[in-house]
Amino acid sequence: MIHATAIVDPTAEVGDGVEIGPYSIIQKGARIGKGTRIGPHVFIGEWTQLGERCQIFQFASVGEAPQALAYKGEKTSLRMGDQNIVREFVTLNRGTAPGGGETAIGHGNLFMAYSHVAHDCTIGNRVILANGATLAGHIMIEDHAIIGGLSAIHQFCRIGTHAFISGMTGITLDVPPYMLASGSRAKLFGLNTVGLKRFKFPETTLRALKKAYRVIFRSSLTLEKAMKQLREGEFSQVPEVQHLLQFIQQSKRGISR
Repeated sequence: MIHATAIVDPTAEVGDGVEIGPYSIIQKGARIGKGTRIGPHVFIGEWTQLGERCQIFQFASVGEAPQALAYKGEKTSLRMGDQNIVREFVTLNRGTAPGGGETAIGHGNLFMAYSHVAHDCTIGNRVILANGATLAGHIMIEDHAIIGGLSAIHQFCRIGTHAFISGMTGITLDVPPYMLASGSRAKLFGLNTVGLKRFKFPETTLRALKKAYRVIFRSSLTLEKAMKQLREGEFSQVPEVQHLLQFIQQSKRGISR
């Protein structure tokens, strides 16, 4: 059902069962997956793709032009998967040509009120951005990460899977997977034990990750020697430890400690 006051560009593709509320605007080239519900006063920008069964609440802006001086009006996009929830006053921006041209969002994410995702970000699945959380451009967030309210993440940073960022945290370096980070300049405070237990990680995996945390971040070893020790140690074949080591090895900005 499309409300009589909504403005939908003729080139937009609207799937079966889509609801578009009063005074919402759907721009040219947008694609809305079936069963998606768009509330009143919502803006869906040009070339934006929304998956199936998403919920977009009132006054959200999804797929507007990026807030970047490098953007010169090129055709860029925002692509969102299925079952995402976008709450009031959330802003999700399209990509830029220098950054690859696309902001990509996976499935089942929750963007709470006033959170912001800038251009060229890549967000995985089941990620939560709490109220007022802010992402600069070119950020990558892996699956199941949680970003606390009023947190701010510097451009080009990466947040690992199952990481937990506490409220009012400033992120300037990569946050490794499975870790808990907090502070005006984020520091690590151990494993995200509560979150991992909620996802029913086995005790053997928790022990392996705790050992990895101590060796990498709380021993006197250099990073290179610590990672070598873990690669050759008893937990070297634990997939989560392997992912942690790979994430650190691929870091370009450096790792929060």
